[in-house]
Amino acid sequence: MSRILAGWGADPLWGTLYDWMVEHPTVGGAMWRAGMGSDLRLLYATADEIGRQAAGSRILDVPCGGGVALRGLGPGQQVSYVAADISQRMIDRTVAAARERGVDDQVSTSLADVDALPFEDGSFDLVVSLTGLHCFPDPRRAVHEMGRVLRPGGVLTGSAVLNDTGLRFEPLRRAGRASQLIGPSGSAGDVRRWLGEAGLVDVSVVTDGVLGYFRGVRG
Repeated sequence: MSRILAGWGADPLWGTLYDWMVEHPTVGGAMWRAGMGSDLRLLYATADEIGRQAAGSRILDVPCGGGVALRGLGPGQQVSYVAADISQRMIDRTVAAARERGVDDQVSTSLADVDALPFEDGSFDLVVSLTGLHCFPDPRRAVHEMGRVLRPGGVLTGSAVLNDTGLRFEPLRRAGRASQLIGPSGSAGDVRRWLGEAGLVDVSVVTDGVLGYFRGVRG
């Protein structure tokens, strides 16, 4: 019961189920569609941007969770991939996933709060935040910090449970907040505004079911 009702620091059961769904596209994809009304292939497409980064690029994955974004990282890609999370348990799971995928030589970790990322301005070529923005207590500040650590021309991309995706998903949002897995989040318009305030241009937010997929380029 404690893993069901606990927040992210306690390695909640939802985290394990989330990882399983992402790694099993047929059955997991059907569950994803039933629960969130969304196409799991959009998450895969977002993670694919990791694989397009050139050798020598620096990538930040925050929150890394159980390491699902690693599916986009290729063995021998020769990038520097930093997996950051506020939970050491999640970081440990990401390290295990990196080892299983044979990409652990490219992955380092950081126990970090997204409200105050311990990285210099312009440190990364790509920042990825898969299904994470809605977890943060202050998503606007989180977007600002993720934008701050991007170099000019760098990309911020990710997904989040949004607040303006219909009454059908209100029970999901309420349950997530009750279990401390979802914070205040925001609407698609909020996310567009936060990205703009963080200095990003060419901003897009595409909603699919309860999720919004966002992308912007540091100006």
